[in-house]
Amino acid sequence: MVTSKKLLLVSHAPSINTIRMLEAVIRGANHPEITHVELTVLSPLDTTPDDIKTSQAIIIGTTENLGYMAGLIKDVFDRCYYECLENTQGLPFTFYIRAGLDGTGTHRALESITTGLRWKLVQEPLICKGKFDEIFIRQCEELGMAMAAGLEAGIF
Repeated sequence: MVTSKKLLLVSHAPSINTIRMLEAVIRGANHPEITHVELTVLSPLDTTPDDIKTSQAIIIGTTENLGYMAGLIKDVFDRCYYECLENTQGLPFTFYIRAGLDGTGTHRALESITTGLRWKLVQEPLICKGKFDEIFIRQCEELGMAMAAGLEAGIF
């Protein structure tokens, strides 16, 4: 009997296009050929330390706000950091950013916090920058699929 692995997706999606990106990540992670991964999708306000601690991998989705991650994503880390610090070391993760500018500050902030948590970046982050492009949807779907497939296969 194969036990499903838990993939957590925490995303701040305040606009139609960021909702479409979130839906694409979900579609990818729920690809029909990936059968032993249970995806949990939570808004930042609904995410608890237990949600993170009981997951085997995590995807974080955020907008770039004033050169930084969305405040609600920062809030997740503020609320969960210390409870997760000793309990999630090595947690495989990746993230995607919807950046109006270049995403550099947001990328740097996420990298800094997750380094402190000692999480393991297992897939190159996706930074969707500039004017919205339909290619972002395909890229988000691929990101979700790659994370779920890697988790299912035991790659991480």
